[in-house]
Amino acid sequence: MPEAATLPTRRDEAWRYADIDAVARIGATALDQWRDITVEAGETWRETMVIGGNAPELHRIRLTVGKGARGELFATNVGQDFTRLEIEITLEEGAHFEFGGVTIGGGNAVREFVTKTVHAHPNGTSNQTVRSVHWGTGTGNFLGEIKVARHAQKTDAAQDFKGLLLEAGASANAVPQLEIFADDVKCAHGATIGQLDESARFYMAARGLSPEVTQRLLVQAFLGDAFVELDDEETRSALLNAALKALEGADL
Repeated sequence: MPEAATLPTRRDEAWRYADIDAVARIGATALDQWRDITVEAGETWRETMVIGGNAPELHRIRLTVGKGARGELFATNVGQDFTRLEIEITLEEGAHFEFGGVTIGGGNAVREFVTKTVHAHPNGTSNQTVRSVHWGTGTGNFLGEIKVARHAQKTDAAQDFKGLLLEAGASANAVPQLEIFADDVKCAHGATIGQLDESARFYMAARGLSPEVTQRLLVQAFLGDAFVELDDEETRSALLNAALKALEGADL
């Protein structure tokens, strides 16, 4: 059947760490299902998402941010099966894109964010902050590509990924890609992966906090960075609580 031939493989960079068997269960037709969003010049668009259930999910968004406009997307990925949020962003002159994302969970599920940010015009800015917390044999991925056109001078783009592994079998992957043709730009990316701070654990335990409370507080502080730029406190709390709820069922 021709559909199977159109499915991606791990040779495709954007699907390098994906669960290809789960992608096959989603089906090739899902790869053509994009949600197109245009933010008009000078306007602000914001969306918040909690994604992931017991079946594989693929969410694909194409976002065009007009001149001087602002686009914001904040997401918590708690899938118990392969769950992928993919975003393609095109920024016009003076536009800004803000992304904050959290992947969290155990089991053997793969949870990932994939972004492609195209700075097509001068003076555009973008900032992406992703935090990943996993245990069991769970995996958190962030593949972030930034493209800066030759005439897109004064671009300022940043990506920041941090992974926290609560058990030895878990993994986190970050693949930053920069393709820059302009010469007057600021483009930065950072990626770190580690474990909970044992000195902080000891400090909190010495003051009577249980291991469960200690872990929750440390994870909460770690995840909070992803939603710093979200100025709606109620919505920010909802995204964070959805992530922490996934932690409650963990046998760690």
